[in-house]
Amino acid sequence: MKNIKRIGVFTSGGDAPGMNAAIRAVVRTAIYNNIAVTGIYHGYQGLIDGSFVDMNRRSVSSIIQKGGTILKSARCLEFKTKEGRQKAYENLKAEGIDALVAIGGDGTFTGADFFSKEFDIPVMCIPGTIDNDLYGTDYTLGYDTANNTVIEAIDKIRDTASSHNRVFFVEVMGRDSGCIALNAGVGGGAESILLPELNSGIDNLIEELEFAEARQKTSMIVIIAEGDKNGGAYNVAKIVKEKINHLDIKVSILGHLQRGGSPSSFDRVLATRMGYTAVNELLKGNTRGTIGIRGNQMIITPLEEALNNKEFKLDDELLEIANIMNK
Repeated sequence: MKNIKRIGVFTSGGDAPGMNAAIRAVVRTAIYNNIAVTGIYHGYQGLIDGSFVDMNRRSVSSIIQKGGTILKSARCLEFKTKEGRQKAYENLKAEGIDALVAIGGDGTFTGADFFSKEFDIPVMCIPGTIDNDLYGTDYTLGYDTANNTVIEAIDKIRDTASSHNRVFFVEVMGRDSGCIALNAGVGGGAESILLPELNSGIDNLIEELEFAEARQKTSMIVIIAEGDKNGGAYNVAKIVKEKINHLDIKVSILGHLQRGGSPSSFDRVLATRMGYTAVNELLKGNTRGTIGIRGNQMIITPLEEALNNKEFKLDDELLEIANIMNK
């Protein structure tokens, strides 16, 4: 194992609340261990451009409560080329960076794994995505905060839905994962929840809405994950309107609202633990791993394993609870 004297840290892909807290933990844990830290702006693009900044304890002061990422983020097609990665490696060598901590989602993990194998650079990854769709951890950074954001939005939408006797179809993020939809749906008291992992048919939804009407419900909330197979909130609303044309239906797409905001206490603590663990794993000589949490224990999963596997994260009990609460 090479002697690590300087660690580079960057964020890549979609931003998630808690990324700044993770950056802070990486910087301060490294400095505690007499390791220098370089911040890399704009993810993989910053590696190619040599967009580096020397970081110290003051660099990460008063950022634990901030959403987004102080190191910025970007998509980078050039990093997918051999020439782009070679340029990134030469910039790393020139900066004296011996190891990397990458914070992001599956695209970030894929790039880190490939780059590490190609140039023998030690790397540890921290899962940062509100979708909670990564293998090797119960929770990803930003997921808890996004849940709270969605529930707050549902509460406000319910106020206007109740005032006007309307049915609101609320679309939340989750391309392949219904974690936000399920948890926020249960927490927000939704009358129905459509999830990409399950074949939630329109006929079942219509039955649920008709059942709710029979119980004298005058306003309703339907939560739809963006990856639902029925085509998204607007399409579902259109089909339902054709079937039950007397309903006053509105659609609300929460969109990027879910990515922003100050991270929750849970995400701040999780991010801090993950950043601390990432640095210590590198100093132990470990590489090409992703940090995760199982129960309350921090775990390390090989990057290759994390990238080649999927896990079903919808809790069976919560699915049953959602069904019972709607009956």
